Amino acid sequence: MKISDFKVKPNSKIDLSKFRTAGSGKNKSKEDAKKLLKKNVDKMIVLQDKLFAEDKYSILIIFQAMDAAGKDGTIKHVMSGLNPQGTQVTSFKQPSSEELNHHYLWRVNKALPERGRIGIFNRSYYEEVLVVRVHNLQDTEKIPAKLIDKDIWQTRFREINDFERNLFENGTIILKFFLNLSKDEQKRRFLERIDTPSKNWKFSDSDLKEREYWNEYQKCFAEAISSTSKDYAPWFIIPADIKWFARLAVSSVIIDTMEKLNLKYPELNNLQKENLKLYRDKLENN
Repeated sequence: MKISDFKVKPNSKIDLSKFRTAGSGKNKSKEDAKKLLKKNVDKMIVLQDKLFAEDKYSILIIFQAMDAAGKDGTIKHVMSGLNPQGTQVTSFKQPSSEELNHHYLWRVNKALPERGRIGIFNRSYYEEVLVVRVHNLQDTEKIPAKLIDKDIWQTRFREINDFERNLFENGTIILKFFLNLSKDEQKRRFLERIDTPSKNWKFSDSDLKEREYWNEYQKCFAEAISSTSKDYAPWFIIPADIKWFARLAVSSVIIDTMEKLNLKYPELNNLQKENLKLYRDKLENN
């Protein structure tokens, strides 16, 4: 699996219709993928432990997608086994009245991961250039009218790029995943939710309403990804029609990124090592 197959190059203008939504990899089966995912999770557990011990980097992982693309399942399967003390998941819903009284990045700052920790955003500040844009909600955000002009979305992209650059330059590694689901597969998953009693709770009439805006969302996703995929905060477009493949692909990107950080456990100096010997002697004699 080549990570470069999923990564969006900076300054490239993409068309999502030209990207695969289904992928299984060469000579891969569901069972093979499960075994490889287990290996990746085991690697991630060790890398997370080093990340926590070194306490210099933080990692921010963002998931964006159309409804039913598998964000929850991917987070559950890929991040399983990690130390809960070093991992935090934040789901961003419709902004509250308090949040609307602040800049749209205000609520994000409160959820950013500390050094040594992994933060996962299930949806994110990118909703500002997706849902808000598709439904023309900018007029409801208490922004001065003179600032809502034809360039507002380009302004948002610039703000997001500046925000992410600032995070990167202060030690936060950013990975952004778009789970690329086909419209046919979304339909199949919606029907499954309707027909399966244990999954009924997952379905809402709002899902159908949002589906009507499929083409608009595809255009907004494409422009947002094109405008904000940078070397310091890359986007990865992951084929999402086959769940096990999407999960393996996401885990492979995360492992590849973490391994390149060359994370290490802190080394003690000679005095600290000598003190450990003294502590050991005291413990053995008590």
